[in-house]
Amino acid sequence: MGDLHNKSVAQLAAMLKNKEVSAVEVATRFLARMGGNPHNAFLDIHSEVTLAQAQASDDKIAAGIAGPLEGVPIAHKDIFVTQDFATTAGSKILKDYRSPFDATVVSRLREAGMVTLGKLNCDEFAMGSANENSAYGAVTNPWDTTRIPGGSSGGSAAAVAARLTPAATGTDTGGSIRQPAAFCGITGIKPTYGRASRYGMVAFASSLDQAGPMARSAEDCALLLSAMCGPDLDRDSTSLNVAKEDFSIGLMQPLQGVRVGIPNEFFGEGLASDVRSTIDTALKQLQDQGAKLVPIALPRTELSIPVYYIIAPAEASSNLSRFDGVKFGHRAKEFSDLADMYEKTRSEAFGDEVKRRIMIGAYVLSHGYYDAYYLQAQKIRRMIADDFQQAFSQCDVIAGPVAPTTAWKLGDKSDDPLANYLADIFTLPASLAGLPGMSLPVGFGESGMPVGMQLIGNYLQEARLLNVAHQYQLHTDHHTQAPGGAA
Repeated sequence: MGDLHNKSVAQLAAMLKNKEVSAVEVATRFLARMGGNPHNAFLDIHSEVTLAQAQASDDKIAAGIAGPLEGVPIAHKDIFVTQDFATTAGSKILKDYRSPFDATVVSRLREAGMVTLGKLNCDEFAMGSANENSAYGAVTNPWDTTRIPGGSSGGSAAAVAARLTPAATGTDTGGSIRQPAAFCGITGIKPTYGRASRYGMVAFASSLDQAGPMARSAEDCALLLSAMCGPDLDRDSTSLNVAKEDFSIGLMQPLQGVRVGIPNEFFGEGLASDVRSTIDTALKQLQDQGAKLVPIALPRTELSIPVYYIIAPAEASSNLSRFDGVKFGHRAKEFSDLADMYEKTRSEAFGDEVKRRIMIGAYVLSHGYYDAYYLQAQKIRRMIADDFQQAFSQCDVIAGPVAPTTAWKLGDKSDDPLANYLADIFTLPASLAGLPGMSLPVGFGESGMPVGMQLIGNYLQEARLLNVAHQYQLHTDHHTQAPGGAA
């Protein structure tokens, strides 16, 4: 059983169900691989909790009352609150914080039988595209440890790619599932906004944040998404009242006649030649499987960057006001009065990127600037959503690159926030529109780093995206390849 770490979620679920291996054996194997915390991917590990959950899964399997994913390990991005592990959101202000309850996403995956391996590193409050903004150190990319894994779900992507866990949760506000999945050569999906409950997810930008799974394949993501999604109306006012869905049912539908929209704006100046050629090859593969490539336009793609970096910081400045040192988290040791405590606590414990976004958000919401910036951004956001609806009148799914380049070197863009922001140009539009989007590995660039292809669907069309991705993966092996040392 020495190759357990190379098994997919689907394979492990079947092996556990058939009692070919025990949940404790599986958990023990992954805990051993996590020793020393490769790539700085984990922020909190408690082997005794993991093994207790695994034993409980073995007991359920023996009693014939197992869940659909009973005994399969998973690790959670440290943006989801969990009872048995610390939740820091990658920030000093929440150092050692322990939640008295589980996030809905965490509890639903536990109900499906999954065993928690630990909490994964992320950019502070999910703000970043490189995972260099974590207060607990940068995560490294398993394909090249001198490079970033992407962000903010970089710990999740790196852990799956390095075979430290078969699956992980992530969150996507402007591309934070899709971009790290692309940079680390794994599969990840952001569902329609409201599909997965935000209850217990530390908020960054409430109208954009959405949870999703990250794993090696579309099949695995379908199994995970089926467990995660569903209404949570009593606890999340943005939860959609849409029945739970088994996203794995339609995976085997052929691609014959599927219309794949190719946005002109995704293939212009700024797209690296190696990324473009790799995506072109992947699109040709879809075409060979019967899909029809259709040129479309998303004319406001470039506007997504200024729109996002007005709306997201505005919401962040409101959400992060609760972190003041009064009821929980870090508090300054010395202060003269309440206002001084607020100022010193937040100055000491928030990182530079978080402070930057809070200040931008406070500015655009201030008197005299709200109409000029925030209100205008919301109007353009609506227009971006309308562009997608026009496009979907011509196609079934939209395909293109996830990012303009492959993963860059650690530190290359640390001193240039705008360069980091520009890396999100292809992922931001779908987030602003609340549409489902996913990334799947389709090859490697000139540097030997993974390239991801993005698929975007219309509202509640996650099954269609997963079907296209799965059919592509049946004819290719990019999703099965592991970085050196992970096999």
